Amino acid sequence: MPDAHAPTPLPEPASYEQALAELEHLVQAMEAGRLPLDQLMNSHHRATALLAFCREQLQALETQVQRLDASTGQLTAWSAA
Repeated sequence: MPDAHAPTPLPEPASYEQALAELEHLVQAMEAGRLPLDQLMNSHHRATALLAFCREQLQALETQVQRLDASTGQLTAWSAA
């Protein structure tokens, strides 16, 4: 039997930029402190999912960059700095 309180899964964002924009919007709304408790919890769950999506996108990009460097024979460590 499904949990009646489980949030409905929302669609995955189309891009990193879309996910980041939605995440920023959610954080602003949560920081404003005006959301009802149920909406606050749903926003928190969505923000957590968006953060995971963004991290996965960045990890995939890091792997692609390392592969590109490897194809030139110069494998270098990824540095975000």
